[in-house]
Amino acid sequence: MRRHNRREGGRPLKRLDAIVIGAGFGGLRALLELRGLGLETKVLEAGAGIGGTWYWNRYPGARSDSEAWSYCYSFSREIWDEWDWPDRLPGQSDVLAYLEYVADRTDLRRDIVLNARVTRAEYREPDGDWQVETEDGGTYGCRYLVSAGGILSAPIQPAFAGLEAFEGDWYMTSRWPAGGVDVAGRRVAIVGSGATAVQVLPITAQTAAHVTLFQRTPNYVIPARNRPLEDDEREALKSEFEEIRQQVRNQVFALPIPPANRVADGLAPDEVERILERGWEQGGFHFIFDTFDDLLVDERSNALACEFIRNKIRAIVEDPAVAESLCPRYPLMAKRPPLGTEYYEAFNRDNVSLVDISETPISEITPTGIRAGDRTVECDVIVFALGFDAGTGALSAIDVRGRGGVTIREKWREGPRTYLGIMVDDFPNLFMISGPQSPFANIPPVVENSVHWIGKAISASREKRALAVEPEAESVAAWGTLLNQYVDATVIRHGTDVRSWFLGANVAGKPTRPQFHFGGAGTYFSQLEQSMEAGFDELRFHRR
Repeated sequence: MRRHNRREGGRPLKRLDAIVIGAGFGGLRALLELRGLGLETKVLEAGAGIGGTWYWNRYPGARSDSEAWSYCYSFSREIWDEWDWPDRLPGQSDVLAYLEYVADRTDLRRDIVLNARVTRAEYREPDGDWQVETEDGGTYGCRYLVSAGGILSAPIQPAFAGLEAFEGDWYMTSRWPAGGVDVAGRRVAIVGSGATAVQVLPITAQTAAHVTLFQRTPNYVIPARNRPLEDDEREALKSEFEEIRQQVRNQVFALPIPPANRVADGLAPDEVERILERGWEQGGFHFIFDTFDDLLVDERSNALACEFIRNKIRAIVEDPAVAESLCPRYPLMAKRPPLGTEYYEAFNRDNVSLVDISETPISEITPTGIRAGDRTVECDVIVFALGFDAGTGALSAIDVRGRGGVTIREKWREGPRTYLGIMVDDFPNLFMISGPQSPFANIPPVVENSVHWIGKAISASREKRALAVEPEAESVAAWGTLLNQYVDATVIRHGTDVRSWFLGANVAGKPTRPQFHFGGAGTYFSQLEQSMEAGFDELRFHRR
């Protein structure tokens, strides 16, 4: 469809059918879908390269927690057969290379604009269009706007007093320099103890003179057990395309792990121990999903798994005091459990120290170190692994204005309000991929199912010759109620007490509400199918 540019406020307005924000897993797949509908589409990407999370997070040890054969697209059997993963759990460079291959293989780059950070998006009535502005002064108009910023892309900025006077170097893991950081022979402080810090610490300790980890909340770190894949394994995986796709679709977190088909209740203690030990040795999320099916919902079963991990920590970490500081005291999965490689073992090194800041938080950054309580730790390098404003953070970072000028920040002041984690009332023709209240699960399968729903909703809108489409307010309210019920039925409800980003509790001043759908990926996919089969009767189509 040929489009004519016009001028808006003195600037040329590039007119398109659709705009996608972000060129990660979600944005690339959305571009492919929208192209298939015949829509002239551009992806606006803030970075200098594609990849989203895997472009920005280049820190040492960055690696997926999902097995490679599930952490990928399934829309193309040809790409599945052509691509070879080197490891069980792909590293940052491997995932980025995969996404670049997909972009080249499907000729996506010609419709991706790099270094184009979106700063503002405004819905224009009565035209039913969006006007989108970028940091460099670009202005675009479109009918459909798709946000694909991801669930973890708005990093929490370090806001410690005295940071500007620090005489050493400091870095954020989420904005790691492309050329890397040389810490050889230097004293390094890592602030944070979540999934990122768990990956950074063991590698940094190999060359640094000393590493000090500042921990506010300990985590249940499960061994990753990553390893290279053998050639025969890769060939076997290629032939299991359909089986793996169905397994992923039906698993609660969209992982290639079959159900355990058992619960801990009624089993002898030594049998429980044997099953948990096998899960620990398998590594990855097999410990949670291939041991007992009720760890998320039964506090007694959960407590058995928690004590098992605590005993592992005590057995691995030689200093009893350090071991106890590393032992969590809350239910497993109340926070997102990281996978680690030699994490607990790192604390047995002479050049690794732990500072517990749960009772005495960091008070300031001095010119030569970090002060917490009456203790000052001297350092040359500070690595901030502070996490993200999950869920709502990506879109809230943009000045997004819907009908009547209402902003997305105002809409979400008391917590996220969406329908299916994809649309928001009063924001017509705005779609989200991996938005707040979408599933917390293995991202690529969630992306593909969400994008399919978006494509069908847009097609329905065009068939009805509608100017715009948005969810009914009642549908949005019902979705929020349902997600609260999911959380209340699981141990995730305890996340507020331990500042879990599952509930937004890790960001000061943010309302603690479910940021994600915890009813199971398979349940969510069925909910999308039901919506499509019902003809999107929960949406309101505005005709001219």
